[in-house]
Amino acid sequence: MWVYLRHRLRIEVSIKSTMKRNSEKELNMFYNGGLHKHHSGTGWRPLKKRVTTASLIFFFFLLVSALVFLGWIDASIFLGSSSSTDKPIIKTTEKSPKKQEFPLKCTKGNETQTCPINYYPTTTHNPDRPMSSSNETCPSYFRWIHEDLRHWKHTGITRDMVERARKTAHFRLVIVDGKAYVEKYRESIQTRDMFSLWGILQLLRLYPGRLPDLELMFDCDDRPVVPSKDFRGPNAGPPPLFRYCSDGWSLDIVFPDWSFWGWAEINIRPWKSLLEDIKQGNSRTKWKDRVPYAYWKGNPSVAPTRNDLLKCNVSNKDDWNTRLYTQDWVQESKQGYKQSNLEDQCTHRYKIYVEGWAWSVSEKYILACDSMTLLVRPRYYDFFIRGMVPLEHYWPIRDNSKCTSLKFAVEWGNNHTQKAQAIGEAASNFIQEDLKMDYIYDYMFHLLNEYAKLLKFKPSIPQGAVELCSEMMACPAKGTWEKFMVESMVKSPSDLTPCTLPPPYDPSSLQGFLKRKDKSIKEVEMWENEYWKNLNKKQ
Repeated sequence: MWVYLRHRLRIEVSIKSTMKRNSEKELNMFYNGGLHKHHSGTGWRPLKKRVTTASLIFFFFLLVSALVFLGWIDASIFLGSSSSTDKPIIKTTEKSPKKQEFPLKCTKGNETQTCPINYYPTTTHNPDRPMSSSNETCPSYFRWIHEDLRHWKHTGITRDMVERARKTAHFRLVIVDGKAYVEKYRESIQTRDMFSLWGILQLLRLYPGRLPDLELMFDCDDRPVVPSKDFRGPNAGPPPLFRYCSDGWSLDIVFPDWSFWGWAEINIRPWKSLLEDIKQGNSRTKWKDRVPYAYWKGNPSVAPTRNDLLKCNVSNKDDWNTRLYTQDWVQESKQGYKQSNLEDQCTHRYKIYVEGWAWSVSEKYILACDSMTLLVRPRYYDFFIRGMVPLEHYWPIRDNSKCTSLKFAVEWGNNHTQKAQAIGEAASNFIQEDLKMDYIYDYMFHLLNEYAKLLKFKPSIPQGAVELCSEMMACPAKGTWEKFMVESMVKSPSDLTPCTLPPPYDPSSLQGFLKRKDKSIKEVEMWENEYWKNLNKKQ
């Protein structure tokens, strides 16, 4: 009893303090995934009623005193300390440091815009956030990086080779010590060069200080210009020239196109935003409820193959199961692009992709719909299409007999709706997952990194080059150009390293992959021939 009289006041204060701490712990543990359990296995039960009567406290501490006396309870629990061997383990959740952002630093008034000192952030800016490994292997189409650079694998890339690529280049890009410099040679179509350079600047913001020094030439036109027939033999030394597409007869190095950061001239938003818009557009109409015809909308005047496609449009004489529309961009611009929202064009079960003057930017937008893509046999390829497979991601269409091929494709799809829907969804998933903006940057990173390894000279800044940074491009921009740059700007460095580049194809596996694709195309052509043969017999 004298123990109680001596410590009663101090114990009551201690109980109140302990109950308050337990209440705070309980709330914290609830928000972090549920209540922890004691070592005995009995679940924690919140205190229902706060006992304050002296008699209950008296009998409780009498019992505790007896147990302490017998050695069954460690008295240090009540004294605020515990033995090192029996210290309870309590999981706590540390608040992650706030992600460091690097906003634009535009000059005010009439001051000349310059690149801020120490513009590109480095990992040393925030030692509390070191980069972690992503532990992700890049999508399979990254393997084509090795193939595109294979022509210089044994010789390396000399300065003379780079200089010979200047003939058709729009600009020279130099990266030294993590900073970008550009020497411009001629104007590109619209602002292709501007948004391509903007994309490279965002890569440097995403992975600051991680790209090696390099020097390259970039051609923003459509068609490849480095024919492989002119550079045969082990020491041929073709000029390394970057562009948006190539073909099986050329050695141009393919790079993501400018529209991933927005196509301002026709009001197409940056890819990250647009991809989400198309995803929402897909959800508006279920596949089975979509128009059961093949849809295409575009500019037919850019290439004969598109004019040929228009012959397959529905008419009083023929119905090739297509619904084809001409896009007048001049008229559309006057109407505020109300009829050209890509997210509103996922309303048909089938969508047609056909090349323009070369490869077409529209490819990724068409494949992003859940509609089954009817891909007219292409000549050109961009950086990702080589990773897609006929009958898995798209349905192949003959280029020399478009109308009959399209009609059969739609007939097949409407008679095999589950398979047709699965092909459309596989393509859409590929675009949504394997072509998300994170992987666009990782593809750029690995391509430039592997390219830099081949250089046989030390990159240097030419006299005519200027330093380039986001401020130099975005701050003076106006209207849609400014809007898209701000919308697509990388605000913070990545916490993760890029995905892991898969190894190159060995010759036998590459040939096997290409043969499987060719076999699928021939299989479709065989089905198509049988369809028309049987149909003609009935007539």
